[in-house]
Amino acid sequence: MLDIFANPDTWISLLTLTFMEVVLGIDNIVFISIIVSRLPKEQQAKGRNIGITLALVFRIILLMFIAWIVSASDPIFSINLPLTEEDFPVSWRDIILFAGGLFLLAKSVTEIHNKLEGEEEGHNAGKGTMTMSKVLVQIILIDIVFSFDSILTAVGLAQEIIVMVIAVIIAMGIMLIFAKYVSDFVNKHPTVKMLALSFLLLIGFMLVVEALHQHIPKGYIYFAMFFSLMVEMLNLKLRKKTDPVHLRQNEVLPEGDPSR
Repeated sequence: MLDIFANPDTWISLLTLTFMEVVLGIDNIVFISIIVSRLPKEQQAKGRNIGITLALVFRIILLMFIAWIVSASDPIFSINLPLTEEDFPVSWRDIILFAGGLFLLAKSVTEIHNKLEGEEEGHNAGKGTMTMSKVLVQIILIDIVFSFDSILTAVGLAQEIIVMVIAVIIAMGIMLIFAKYVSDFVNKHPTVKMLALSFLLLIGFMLVVEALHQHIPKGYIYFAMFFSLMVEMLNLKLRKKTDPVHLRQNEVLPEGDPSR
């Protein structure tokens, strides 16, 4: 089996697949960073490490069932569409992506609501409102969805399972190293956190659309995310040089006041 590493094409596949796994894993890191911020400060590092480790475990387990993953795109039943008079085939892949997309949309909207209306930033507001078990359950659910999508990509880029496993392990190792820095940066800047939640909304929408057999090239999604992040980096740099803008509060003036 190790003879395949004498072939340059194997190393090209390994490097390409590792890079793709790291890129696809960004969504996972962002979600884990946001969800573990709901834990008490002393538990966040533990929750983050467990979450990424679970992502690695799920990816390797799914690789062991690679034959089922490949066949998961086969229809298991069809839905008759009255308007088009056509049958819409539904596979396990569609069900997993659709459910995962809805979960990600609901979770992102809930977090955005909490940040804008339900909670205040700072002073550990909202910290400890979730237990470690609840956080891990949510991480496991989203890990399954992201792992499924990741493995489908791996199947298209490499033929040997050993290459896929090595690429996944390397990618997860890189994610584990940089996860703390990403998490600290996201949680330090409220605007970046809101942007990250918007990314998750976009990813959730993409998963739902994919489940409905409407393909959106991931390159477009990641370009939009990268461009938005660069704009926000410029905003953060500019904000350091200028005074913050204070919004004027609306005041109710008494009757007869000439300034009304």
